[in-house]
Amino acid sequence: MDLLGSILGTMQKPPTMGDEERKKAKAQRALHEKQQEKEKKKLQDFREKIQKRIHDFIKDGALQKFKFETMDKGWRAIVHEVADVAGLTSFSFGIEEEDRYVMIWKKEFAPTDDEINALKAGKEWNLEMAKELEKQRELERLSAEENVPTQKKIIPNSNYKDKYKHLIGDEAAKKGAKQTTANRSYGFVPSENKRDHRTIEEVLAETRAKKKLKTETQANPVGGSQGEGPVSGSSVNQTSEIGKTVSDNK
Repeated sequence: MDLLGSILGTMQKPPTMGDEERKKAKAQRALHEKQQEKEKKKLQDFREKIQKRIHDFIKDGALQKFKFETMDKGWRAIVHEVADVAGLTSFSFGIEEEDRYVMIWKKEFAPTDDEINALKAGKEWNLEMAKELEKQRELERLSAEENVPTQKKIIPNSNYKDKYKHLIGDEAAKKGAKQTTANRSYGFVPSENKRDHRTIEEVLAETRAKKKLKTETQANPVGGSQGEGPVSGSSVNQTSEIGKTVSDNK
């Protein structure tokens, strides 16, 4: 016999379950399943009961909201679930494990934040309370407006119109605008005089005349070096004619 076999032989075998113990375990399982089935049926019955109560609440046109009795968290969860499926609004109020309950509303009469806060505080919400709360808010709003400091109007020490009277005149804006005219003594020339009224043919003719005059002057110098001294009579006449043409066109 090897070593492993000797060790296994010395170990004690696990205890076996007798017939009596097996019957007892079977009975416990059956009891647990029965309790689960009973609890499941209880929840189903409660759900059907809540469905009927909510259905009756929806059919009653005179009711806007409905308050359920105090119940545990598991039951409240079922109420919230059924109300949500039915298209209702639901909230839980009260202290857990003391007086916690569920209240439901029809969608067209859903609660305001003020109503929810009042119910959370343990107060019964009604129309008089809503009016009182609205009145209180209006008083708080008026009080806040009275406490807001008024902004002081800043009055300048001097009138800018008097200060810049020499620039803008006695009148303001467009009425105070002055028409300015060009002063020829300072070199101002009207824009109309700056325009060239000559035709293209006249400009080309004048350019050709200037080139011709320059060529003749360079070809027939009088005395001294080239380009110095008086020019011929014909050149002077041509220059006078060109100047006269330009002056007439301006």
